[in-house]
Amino acid sequence: MRTFLLILAIGYIFPSGFSQNKTAISLKWKDSEKQEAEISSETGNLYNKLGHHGPAIENEWLGLRIYFDHKVAIDVYNKSQTRLELLEAAWYPTPEQQKEGWGADQYKVGSTVGLGGVRLWDGEKPVFLNPVKKRTARVFKEANISYMEMLSEGVPYKGDSIDILVRVTVFSGIREAKVEAFALCDKPVHFLTGINYHKNTQTRQGDNFICTWGIHPEDVAAFQLAIGAGIIYNPDDYEQVIKSDKEFQLISKPAKYLATWITSASERDVSFNTMEKFVEYLEEYK
Repeated sequence: MRTFLLILAIGYIFPSGFSQNKTAISLKWKDSEKQEAEISSETGNLYNKLGHHGPAIENEWLGLRIYFDHKVAIDVYNKSQTRLELLEAAWYPTPEQQKEGWGADQYKVGSTVGLGGVRLWDGEKPVFLNPVKKRTARVFKEANISYMEMLSEGVPYKGDSIDILVRVTVFSGIREAKVEAFALCDKPVHFLTGINYHKNTQTRQGDNFICTWGIHPEDVAAFQLAIGAGIIYNPDDYEQVIKSDKEFQLISKPAKYLATWITSASERDVSFNTMEKFVEYLEEYK
C-alpha cells in the first residue's frame, strides 16, 4: 500500500510531526449540546436518540459516523472544502451553508453496511451485530488522530455469544480512514464488510479496491452531487467477494482482527471530481 502508511507509523511514534490536529469527534444526545465520551444502551438502539444517530468523527476531507442500531453501518459526510465542519454543522448544515460551500449528507446507506461497515457471516448469509446484551459508543481525540468505537456485546453467532468491536480512525493530513474489527472471543469468526451502491451509481473493482461513483438517492441534502466512495483491502484476507443487489460483500477468512481503508470524494473536489480521477487515485494503492 502507499508509502503514506510508513508516514502514518512515524506519526504515531513522533506525534509532533504534524503541527496541528485537523480532526474532530462528536457524540451527544439529540437534544443536548454537551459532548459525551461514551454512551451505552442495553437495547442496542439509540438511533433516534443521539445526534447524528451515533458517534461521528472527521478530518479535513470527510466526516464519518456509525449508526447506533442493529446495522452498525458507516455513513459519509461529503465535503466541498478541506476544513473541519462537524462540531458547527452537527452533520446537517443549513441549505444556506451548503450553497456557500459547506458539505452535506449526500451518502445513502439504507439497510446495507454503507462504506466499510462490519457484520458477520455464518457461512450462508450476513449476521447483524444484533441482538445485543449491551452496545456502547465511544469517541477519542489524540495527538494527530480521532477515532470512534462501537462495541456490541453478546452477539449470537454460531451457537455462541460473542463481542465485536468496530473502530474507525481518521488522521490529520491523510485522506483515508482506517476501519478495524476485533472479535473479542475464543474462536475466529468470518467478518463481512463491503461497500454499497445504487441503481444509478457506477461501480469499479480493482485488484485491492472497490469503488462507486454517482448520485445517491438521498433527500437530506439541499441539492444532490455525484460522490465517490472506495474501500481498499488486502485480498489475502478474504475468501470471497459477493456482489448482491445493493452492496459488494467481502467475506473474510476466519480471523479475530480485520482492517480496511475507506475514502470518499465529491464532484466539487477538483482533484477527484470524476470517476476516472477517483479510480486513478485508488489504483495507486499497491
